Amino acid sequence: MALKRRQIRDDDLAAVADLLARGFPGRSAPMWRRGLERQAARIVPEGQPRFGLCLENDGAIVGAVLLLFSAPGGAPRCNLSSWYVDPAFRIQAAPLLSFALKNAAVTYLNVSPAPNTWPTIEAQGFRRLLTGRRLAWPWLAAGRGARVRPFDPARDAALPEAGLLADHAALGCLCLVASGPDGDAGFVFAPVLLKGILPLTQLVWCRDMETFGRAAGPLGRALLRRGRPLLMIDGDAPVPGCPGVPFLRGKRIYARGPHPPERGDVAYTEGVVFGA
Repeated sequence: MALKRRQIRDDDLAAVADLLARGFPGRSAPMWRRGLERQAARIVPEGQPRFGLCLENDGAIVGAVLLLFSAPGGAPRCNLSSWYVDPAFRIQAAPLLSFALKNAAVTYLNVSPAPNTWPTIEAQGFRRLLTGRRLAWPWLAAGRGARVRPFDPARDAALPEAGLLADHAALGCLCLVASGPDGDAGFVFAPVLLKGILPLTQLVWCRDMETFGRAAGPLGRALLRRGRPLLMIDGDAPVPGCPGVPFLRGKRIYARGPHPPERGDVAYTEGVVFGA
């Protein structure tokens, strides 16, 4: 048996998709393959792996952890995603994760850890960033001063988040700009089908929750006009100015590293790249 750890290559994608379909039965190999192809088209920070790491045994892929690197605001960040090792090699799962976490300058995120992995994640130095999610109906929020329109790369080139909005629009997200007394601010939303049944919209990125709260009403009505009345926000705490209730309290987001994101920032993570 010749077991080795290495970066995932372009010619591994079909095998990695098959492995992840075994590990996450709710998603098919073609779904994983489409997500990996989307990741292949992304720009990643120089020197970082494009897809992540795998375990290879005698030429067969038997384990993988996907690493979705980005650098929002210039600080390197990595979403650890879809960590799975075949049962016969499960003893190698924790060392694979440890190797993936070797860069102390990177902030690592885990945005969808299974409950059975929480002890391992915490033992690796992750701290819980958010618990649960909030289901909101922002169209009922007060506030009518802001005007909301679709993001336009030419018109909105001066926005500090213009590059982030353009990246997420290319990945199929809905990117909106709210213009109000405090100027223009961008927001990123993604369609989500909860449990394969309930259509929701997830807040993927905003400058901060205060900025979102000020524009919640106009943003919610813009989403409502698009047939999206329900908004999902990570973290179950109330959002000032935005009606809602906590739900999915068994969900957690973990972070490890020097620049953990604020609430309302899951940019460049697996829900965007692979779908949720």
